[in-house]
Amino acid sequence: MNRPLALACALLCASVAVSSACLAQSANLVRFTLEPGHNDREKIHGNFQQDRDHQGHEQWSTGFPPSDLMGLEVSSFRGPGARPIHFTIVREAGRLDCSGSGGGGRARGDCRFTMDPGFAHLLAAHGIGTPSDRQAFGLMAVNARREMIEAIAAAHYPTPSMDNLMALAALGVDGRYIAELSRAGYRPSSIQKLIEFKALAITPQWIAGFVNVGYANVPGDGLVQLKALGITPEFIAGYQRIGYRNLPVNTLVELKALDITPDFVRRAVPAGQPLPSVGHLEELKMFSDRH
Repeated sequence: MNRPLALACALLCASVAVSSACLAQSANLVRFTLEPGHNDREKIHGNFQQDRDHQGHEQWSTGFPPSDLMGLEVSSFRGPGARPIHFTIVREAGRLDCSGSGGGGRARGDCRFTMDPGFAHLLAAHGIGTPSDRQAFGLMAVNARREMIEAIAAAHYPTPSMDNLMALAALGVDGRYIAELSRAGYRPSSIQKLIEFKALAITPQWIAGFVNVGYANVPGDGLVQLKALGITPEFIAGYQRIGYRNLPVNTLVELKALDITPDFVRRAVPAGQPLPSVGHLEELKMFSDRH
């Protein structure tokens, strides 16, 4: 796996709030626990888990604003003692209806998941197919939305898989992001490239910075390389100020990977001397590192 793609995958894993186990969830009964938010005490942390015979278990764990747990009496949940607890999580892809008991800021019980029929119809209408139980639950857990699916179709991307949709939704891809990329002249050639763009936070605004220093129409793979190595428009402008203009993207990537910066060149090359080739800069850097 090349370095930019490996970084994109790492960022994707870091961005997805739903564990990989969540994406294998079944539509049967799901056990839940609620407790105080881990980082935000105003939120309620929910954990949803189902044991599968001889196959371990799957879980979805995240923090919720109390308003997302429809029907939950927050004062009773946080008050002393124990009492019945009921709440529902409703999203475009489906809903969880939960009941149990709790108090003192903690609760446990069972839920049942139901996929939204209209959402299932939308998937079929766009040629994506009918989700399995675990896919249906995964789409709900990452809050997949209709407008994202419609935007993908409107931008003429290849038909995504269910797992593609879950990855896109988990990263927060929406119709606006897809449309703005298209207006900037970028429609990655595959859904996987779109996932990679979002995982690396490649935005139209970020792309515009490179246009301003003369790097318009950089291919998508080039943008991924620039972003993965942290190359900025300021880095390029620094080279332009000392006389290196129109450096190819792969050369910029090579220089950055070797930590050959414009400041290093200014220190290594005496004023008034001709600018050395990129190959010579690499030799200067190796000599500098040895001494």
